Amino acid sequence: MPSIADGEIRAALKRTEQSGKQETLVDGDGHGTGRLILALKPMPTRVTADWMAQQWRDGKRFKKKIGSYPSMSLAAAREIFERDFAKVIQKGRSIKIATDARAGTVEDLFGGYVAALKAAGKPSWKETEKGLNKIANTLGRHRLAREIDPEEIVELIRPIYERGARSMADHVRSYVHAAYSWGMKSEHDYRNSSPRRFRIPFNPAAAIPTEPKVRGTRWLDEAEFSRLYWWLDCPDVPVHPSYPRAIQLIMLTGQRVDEIARLHVDQWDAAEKIIDWSKTKNDQPHAVPVPSLAAELIESIIPNEYGWYFPSANDPSRSVSHGSLYSFVWRQRDRGVIPFATNRDLRRTFKTLAGKAGLSKEIRDRLQNHALQDVSSKSYDRWNYIPEKRAAMKKWDTYLRKLLARKTFKQAAGPDIGALLNTVQPHPADRFAGPFCPPSAFPAARPKWSVG
Repeated sequence: MPSIADGEIRAALKRTEQSGKQETLVDGDGHGTGRLILALKPMPTRVTADWMAQQWRDGKRFKKKIGSYPSMSLAAAREIFERDFAKVIQKGRSIKIATDARAGTVEDLFGGYVAALKAAGKPSWKETEKGLNKIANTLGRHRLAREIDPEEIVELIRPIYERGARSMADHVRSYVHAAYSWGMKSEHDYRNSSPRRFRIPFNPAAAIPTEPKVRGTRWLDEAEFSRLYWWLDCPDVPVHPSYPRAIQLIMLTGQRVDEIARLHVDQWDAAEKIIDWSKTKNDQPHAVPVPSLAAELIESIIPNEYGWYFPSANDPSRSVSHGSLYSFVWRQRDRGVIPFATNRDLRRTFKTLAGKAGLSKEIRDRLQNHALQDVSSKSYDRWNYIPEKRAAMKKWDTYLRKLLARKTFKQAAGPDIGALLNTVQPHPADRFAGPFCPPSAFPAARPKWSVG
């Protein structure tokens, strides 16, 4: 059977419009197994023309739509049929399972991985997208993902490592490794439709060693805890109000930095004094009653128009990032006005001091939403432990008030701290009208302040 031409298609469209009868044009002979066809169907206001792959299998005819004419030209339909269906038909496989056979590019791979993170509700997708965009620019966006070899990844990471950014080098390696791992699985995952078939033979980042993980041990003793808390309550330099209040809330509750940074009005139950996250880092919902000190702090904040308690200094429609909070702490500790600590050290401090306050390790783990790995916790125990958490936080609150009421801040600061505070200049990133100090350590009601 001869191949069809564009003139024949136009003529068939007119015939179908005039006769009101369906018509099918066949392209090539197909050797009795399959061929490309154009199915024309009259409708009340127009004639539809759909490109389809047709296959005879076990005495039955099967069809699968490829596209519509004229948005898909004859040449394009032939190309797709040859690429995605011809080999499938020749092998005797069903066209029902045929998919786009084009090999995916680096851009397809990275974009698909980021989309998968976003669909899964992973908060890391924005940071991952930013990192992979830079990597794609270096490797070549339109190169086939399967062509990237380990040497290229090594040469990508080495300059980052040599300039001293070891953590960033490890992050780049992990981004590439995770994206390729996703790509190798996605095309075989029946639960999802992969945008491309990558046909990746191996993960180019798999053999690259990771940076040795250093387990943190730093935590603040009681004097250091007080010194940091009271500096945050009354900074000596202008700072953006989101920063110190967010750090204080981390200290008081022991929660993860990024979860506190993204605190929204929808997550705060003022009546029950509970912060409730529907999804967290370990993909589990988490609700934690807060100590009364933390409740007073939250209630003193007027969320902005977007509902954020701690909005970004640059874009009020977004929450402050955990990176901004890390940078804020780094700047202050480098000045020497606060104890040397990272935000993760503060989470470790809660774990340690709460133990000293008399909270059991099990309840501390539950308060901080640490994954419990025993069979009972993972598969059977569905109690929310809110009463136990509330009792533990009440004990922690009593401990906190006694701790912060002591005059440990001045003692821990040292004799030269006053002179230092009078000579420092604010960092350009800390934009706020000036220091804010409550009239007393534990006011009956904190003055309301707006985050803007």
